[in-house]
Amino acid sequence: MALQHEATTPHHSVQSALRVLEIVARHNTGVTTADLARETRLPPGRLAPLLRMLRREGYVVQLTDSATGAYVTGESFARLGSAHQHDQALREKLQRTLDGLRDSIGAAVYISRYVDGEVKVTDFAAGPRAPAVNEWVDFRSSAHASAVGKSLLTQLDVNGRRDHLSRHKMARLTSRTITNERVLLNRLAAQPATVPVLDLQEYAVGTVCAAVPITAGAAVGCLALSLPVEHAHRLREAADTLNRGAAPVLLSLAI
Repeated sequence: MALQHEATTPHHSVQSALRVLEIVARHNTGVTTADLARETRLPPGRLAPLLRMLRREGYVVQLTDSATGAYVTGESFARLGSAHQHDQALREKLQRTLDGLRDSIGAAVYISRYVDGEVKVTDFAAGPRAPAVNEWVDFRSSAHASAVGKSLLTQLDVNGRRDHLSRHKMARLTSRTITNERVLLNRLAAQPATVPVLDLQEYAVGTVCAAVPITAGAAVGCLALSLPVEHAHRLREAADTLNRGAAPVLLSLAI
């Protein structure tokens, strides 16, 4: 299965964050910013925001009683790294992250994965001010029309995409739905990895969506949002915020 990666995607930030965490974990008594810069060879402009994210997510803690402000691993890292706590800790961590994204973006947010050849929404956060999309057609059979489905399909190779479409008829769900396989495959192939996939009322009239990849290892996944069509003017800005917020989700999945 061919996956797409680019240096400017959240994947690249997560790779760097994992390097930082690995180094912090090796230093039980703490490691300074200067030492981290030397060992990771990351410039200050990249290291500083990574450390802010890791502190915010609870993966590292800066020692206040240290003259050098050294870093040690935090509670979130310890819980995710524990074999008997990992699954529950991951569920709780992902839900907190999704709740935060929902509130900051003002949209319902979702995590979806491609499992055994099918689209599966595994986690979501919605609320009165951020209503979830009405799943009027099973997401498993509407990948051709939804931002979630198209984002997952872009992460498969051509044969994987064709296999999926051979098992799920491309039904016309709205007047905007793409039902021509060649047109869809061409659009998926041309989709830049760094640009969110959009659904402009292709799945459901009255709803617009966006999705970005959060592939961890061999597992294909995406982070998505939905908005009522009256908020369509916010979609691109919301999608950009979602893309920036994908790194913490991907990092949780990678630990």
